[in-house]
Amino acid sequence: MLWLLKPAVSQAQFTTLSPNAKISLITVAPGQELYSGFGHSVLWVFDPSMGIDRAFNYGTFSFQEGNFYVKFLRGTLPYSVSVSPLSYQIAHYQEENRSISEQVLNLSVPQKQRLYNFLENNYLPENREYQYKFFYDNCATRMTVALKSAVGDSLIYNGYTKEKLSFRQWIDRYAFKQNPWADFGMDLAIGAPSDEIATPEQATFLPDNLAAAFADAKVKTATGTAPLVSETREIFKAAPAPPVSPVTPTVVFWSLAILTLAFTYWQIRTDRVNFLFDKILFGIAGLAGWILLLLWFGTNHGVTSWNYDVLWAFPLWMPLIFALSKNRKPAWFQFLLIFYAFLLLCATGNVMKHNYVVIPILATLIIRVYYINNSLSKVPQKEIAYGSGVADTKNH
Repeated sequence: MLWLLKPAVSQAQFTTLSPNAKISLITVAPGQELYSGFGHSVLWVFDPSMGIDRAFNYGTFSFQEGNFYVKFLRGTLPYSVSVSPLSYQIAHYQEENRSISEQVLNLSVPQKQRLYNFLENNYLPENREYQYKFFYDNCATRMTVALKSAVGDSLIYNGYTKEKLSFRQWIDRYAFKQNPWADFGMDLAIGAPSDEIATPEQATFLPDNLAAAFADAKVKTATGTAPLVSETREIFKAAPAPPVSPVTPTVVFWSLAILTLAFTYWQIRTDRVNFLFDKILFGIAGLAGWILLLLWFGTNHGVTSWNYDVLWAFPLWMPLIFALSKNRKPAWFQFLLIFYAFLLLCATGNVMKHNYVVIPILATLIIRVYYINNSLSKVPQKEIAYGSGVADTKNH
């Protein structure tokens, strides 16, 4: 949904449109990159009589923004409206091999003028920046706001009514097709707000859903009602996308779970006590937990709070796991293990709402929790004092 080109220089603003003017919703299909994986929406004002060709794009940000990556991660990066001829934008999307369609809006001359004025007013320097919210305020949702401002009570608009899915389910439908690893990462990053069922209007945060909602909408006229969209045409049809790599998170983490089970079985059968693998595994889980806490409390995205993945990605594993060794065990570690086993049990209740890749991850962690617990009886409570005359030949 993002647009990375520089805004065009503003033309004359608030020009009176001619009766030949048309305003269209332009929908761009998802691309292969993460930032473009959900599609894009643009409102195009075209008036050949007045020489107007202005495509209003609400997905623009600048890499020149100070502390760009910090603001991007925290959700405070300002987005803005940019304007350029539609042909410039079409060339960009064609280069990315993304399908493009146009829906001409069936508006009266006064309605077109009000919509055009609204867009131009948004493009003024003092108005063009806004706080982007992926689910609630983005390049697609802004199209509805603009339309309602122009048409008002004459608009009969119900949003996207064909399906009811949660925000997370909508993301899964799109992100998994383009990049299963990105889908997995996004699923880990977003929290409980993403599991709410999107209302018909909220579902139009996705450009494809917005296009479908516009196709179903109607406008009141002097003689009754008429479809909001008077004409639909395909501007560009993309070539088939290359197949997704077979090395998906599902393949990788199920393979890890199976190998972990085999390795653990070998360690138990051969009576070996070694926690190196656990330090790596739980250290990574703990690091992931700290990242999730940072997204929860240190960002402004609005959808990364109340992330129950911290139940299994327990932050305190980093650094507590390094207190465990085959030569000694802290007295408190057994209680930590019991507490974490309880957290893992709670985490299983969130699986049905989550990316199913979490299942092999939970299985891997449970296997190693069992191994650690099974091995603790073989680990001395504290190190044997040198020269005590007591030797633990099993563990040395």
